[in-house]
Amino acid sequence: MGEVEAGPKIGGTERWVRMRRRFDAPPERVFRAWADPEELARWFPERVDGGLAVGARSSLVWSDHSVAWDVIEANPNHSFVVRWDGSPDDSVVSTLRITIDAAGYGSRLSLDDGPFPIEQPDALQAWASAIERWSEALAMLRAHLDFSVDLRGRG
Repeated sequence: MGEVEAGPKIGGTERWVRMRRRFDAPPERVFRAWADPEELARWFPERVDGGLAVGARSSLVWSDHSVAWDVIEANPNHSFVVRWDGSPDDSVVSTLRITIDAAGYGSRLSLDDGPFPIEQPDALQAWASAIERWSEALAMLRAHLDFSVDLRGRG
C-alpha cells in the first residue's frame, strides 16, 4: 500500500518525511489534485486563497489555521514543489516535493518533505507533525481520487 521513511539524513541532524503511495487515478488526475486550487480544496484544506502557479503564494485555509504555500515548481503530470511552514510559530520552513509516475493504469506518488533541522527549536515537533499530517492527507487523497469520497469531518 505505502511506505513511510522518516529517518535521519546520513551524517546530519536533518529529518525528512518520505512517503510512497499508489493510486488508481492516472498521473494527470493526481497532478491536478495538487496543482488546481479547486481540486486541492476537495480533499485537503477547506479552501485555497490564491493560485497555485509557479511563483504564486497561496494560503491553505482550515477552520482553525492556515498555511502559506509558495509554489516553486510545477511540471504537469509529473511533479509539484512548494515551500511551506510546518511549525506553529513560522520558524521551520520545509520543501514539499510531490513526484508522480505512471504505474500500470494508475500512478505512483512520492512525497518528500524536509529538511527539518532537529537542532532548531520546534523542528522536531514540526517533523513529527508533518509525518502525521501527510499520512492523513494521503489517505484523504486516496479516498478522493480512487473512491470519490471526502473523508474530512465537517460539522
